[in-house]
Amino acid sequence: MTPGRAPGASGAHDAARRALRGLVMEATVRIHRPDAGYASDEPGTFLGSGYFVAPSWVLTCAHVACGGEGGEVVVMYEPAPGRGMSAVSGHVAAALPEGVGSVPGNWPAPDLALVQLNEPVDHECVYLSERPAAYYGEGKVLYAGWTVIDGRLRMLDGTLTVQGTIGGWTTDVQMRLGDNDLPDGVSGGPVIDPERGEVIGVLKSRSDHARGGTSTGLEQLRTLPVPSGELTTEQDDLYQAVVQAHDRYHRDRQRHPGARSHTWADVQGQLGARPGQTLSPDERVQLLGRLADLPPPASTRSLLDLLDSLPDFEAPSPLPAPRGWRDGLGALYEYARDDGALYLVLDYAVHAMTADRPFLAPSTPAAEEALWSRVWQAAQRLGPGRRSALVERRVNRMAARRPAPVVGTGRSGASVQSSVLVEIVRRGWEPDRCDWSVFVVRSGGETKRLKEVERVPLGDLATHLSAPLGEAFRQCDTPGRPAVLQVATEHSLLALEVEDWRLGPEEERLGTQRPVVLRCSDRDQLTENGRGGGAGERFAAVPDGDYRLDIEEERRARWRWLHAHPVTAAVLDCDDGLRKPVPSVEELRGMAHGTVPVLCRIEGHTYDGHTYDGHSYDGDADGLAQLVRGGFGVALWRRRRGLPEAVCGEFHRGTLDEIAGPPSAHRLPEAVRDLRSRLHSGRPETFWANGIVLLYDDPHQPLPGSGDLLEAP
Repeated sequence: MTPGRAPGASGAHDAARRALRGLVMEATVRIHRPDAGYASDEPGTFLGSGYFVAPSWVLTCAHVACGGEGGEVVVMYEPAPGRGMSAVSGHVAAALPEGVGSVPGNWPAPDLALVQLNEPVDHECVYLSERPAAYYGEGKVLYAGWTVIDGRLRMLDGTLTVQGTIGGWTTDVQMRLGDNDLPDGVSGGPVIDPERGEVIGVLKSRSDHARGGTSTGLEQLRTLPVPSGELTTEQDDLYQAVVQAHDRYHRDRQRHPGARSHTWADVQGQLGARPGQTLSPDERVQLLGRLADLPPPASTRSLLDLLDSLPDFEAPSPLPAPRGWRDGLGALYEYARDDGALYLVLDYAVHAMTADRPFLAPSTPAAEEALWSRVWQAAQRLGPGRRSALVERRVNRMAARRPAPVVGTGRSGASVQSSVLVEIVRRGWEPDRCDWSVFVVRSGGETKRLKEVERVPLGDLATHLSAPLGEAFRQCDTPGRPAVLQVATEHSLLALEVEDWRLGPEEERLGTQRPVVLRCSDRDQLTENGRGGGAGERFAAVPDGDYRLDIEEERRARWRWLHAHPVTAAVLDCDDGLRKPVPSVEELRGMAHGTVPVLCRIEGHTYDGHTYDGHSYDGDADGLAQLVRGGFGVALWRRRRGLPEAVCGEFHRGTLDEIAGPPSAHRLPEAVRDLRSRLHSGRPETFWANGIVLLYDDPHQPLPGSGDLLEAP
């Protein structure tokens, strides 16, 4: 038995180490040249290793990532154990140092690169240490990477001994590693502190004359270029964008109630890690996640001044200097006194929540309040004097804080213009087929039917609608202002992914070309339980005429309010990743008129158990029907596309910011189109919006028919 450990502790510790190894291997990737394609296991295209550090971001060596052509690479990864390798294209977003030509194996320190994926995929991310790797002076580290063994690409992992540093106490210090062979290909892989269960660096090179090699500490990412202009969003600073996305990812993973596997914080807890002498791993990821909801520090100088102002903290500034909130927290770990560690951490959090902002996002005030709630909860472990000091600190700093510019996310709107309407009606006796009509809707509300077709397979709709939609758009588009596409379907067909349709093989998706919104055509046919009924049940949801009139009056009043005042998003069916029922109709009717409901847990829709386009869908149409019956004409949701465990924190945060950005609901269709456009152009800050859908059903613009194909007016 290991000295100092209780009986059974050694076995538990070994199990935790095995779990840590599994997490590392799930996040470690191999990088290929772009000519590798999407199913290549050929060693000839293999460049080296890397690992996921945040959603859609891979960290590796610059000499690995820049071995491709034009900065383009293919990332091969395994979405989950046993599922086989998948491929996704990416490009080099940054390389350190900048402006260096690729000399294989001889790229100057720090030799780091960030690869940005070109499309969203589901994957695991490592946990990145907040403290500089230079503080890791002895002991062993773990590593992982890919290499070629007997002509096949295989993952390799093992241990290395820390043998000191190269570069001294400078900005480009590297860690010397020995006592194991490092074959070709493992460069770019992670280096892990096995005691804390966190990644501390990147394998850089192997030794030419002995076993082992060198690694670069994660803190070298702080040397990424600082934007020269003003910050208006987190995405203006690449470093802040990546590390804050990393911290939000682990916060959301940790509190996801449906997760069935260990998280990094779980494993760190099993290892007995105690960050900063006071925080549990769970407390750490929650605190860092809350800090990551805030705008970043206004500058490195402001963060250093903040650290200097902490009354119980005196220490030399680490190199490179801290840039983000997590860096400041990591600096506290090494110098906090045992008796004051918790207060120091909480005092730092209060300074961060009350700091001057380079900008404000609509979610910032709520993020500040959420952070204070967590700080106050933790402060109950302190004495009354220190609790009072934290409250006083917060009040005084809030009063002294300079105002920051408010940055909205809405896009420019447009005056009323002609639009295109597609009405799709499912054939009840042939549920896999539908009838459809295409209309041009003039600015004054007059509708003109261009074409109607019956008995079209649902899976072939995009092909059949291509030509008539092209004509309708030509009649409605004006220079620089593509017309809105309205798609009216019964609630059970709202799963049709119209925004992803293309009018031709070389055309962009409709949702990126123009605003695409959905309307509910069977509003009057919804029964009390939310499902569609037959003709005999058409008014089953409304016991008498007065009730129906009240609903219609509320619907119009709600629409008018949303288009005259700022709006607020409200997630109704999800609480920190846990599905909850959509409120009842009466509860929905009681919500403020400025509310735009958001549904997070929609998996799909069914209609009598049938499928279309080769897919089957869960029965979530009732939640949407509930919103319609509650008088809402504007709502948002996302198509989760078979990922029931997908982290939803970023979706909640993103909808709050995007909905609160436009001054009224008028601009929501264009704001969603802009999101889709940025998403499909590979902007990682919009990947949360993958599958986003907008219901935008104007009660003042009646549909030309109520389920039946009518003659054109």
